Amino acid sequence: MQTFLFVLIILAAVGALVSVVRGVLIMLRTSREDLEGAGPNRSALQQNRMMWRRVQFQALAIVFVILFLLVARGHAG
Repeated sequence: MQTFLFVLIILAAVGALVSVVRGVLIMLRTSREDLEGAGPNRSALQQNRMMWRRVQFQALAIVFVILFLLVARGHAG
């Protein structure tokens, strides 16, 4: 069970990292027209979506860490 939870923690952390990298790449491709246009543009919406995915993956990783610690504590005592 501990190994399974550890793998889930790693997968959630990798998911957060991928979201951050994709968000940065989208931000780097932002053009001046995107910045000067009226209203939210496609690039900004994609950056926002990647930020929310990162937050979701981080929350998932925290939940898995808590479960991992509870399981590990149960086996120790």
